Amino acid sequence: MEHQRLDLFLWTARFASQRAQCAALAASGLVRINRMATDKPHARVRIGDVLTVPLRSRVAVVRVLRLAERRGPPASARDLYEDLSAE
Repeated sequence: MEHQRLDLFLWTARFASQRAQCAALAASGLVRINRMATDKPHARVRIGDVLTVPLRSRVAVVRVLRLAERRGPPASARDLYEDLSAE
């Protein structure tokens, strides 16, 4: 896979429990891909992209390491990205 929809990546990486929530988050215009704001749930996410995602208590900055074809357990979801917000 070369790319994946933004809402699908957010869902497989478990940033929200439902894909509709991920689509709404992407449509809000608050998510950034490589510093560029997007309001499209269908925006393309590629390996190496840096996403800025507002969450309830913090803003997560992550680098995409892998793309998943389906949603797995939380441990494998954390392997999809590298958290840069702690740096």
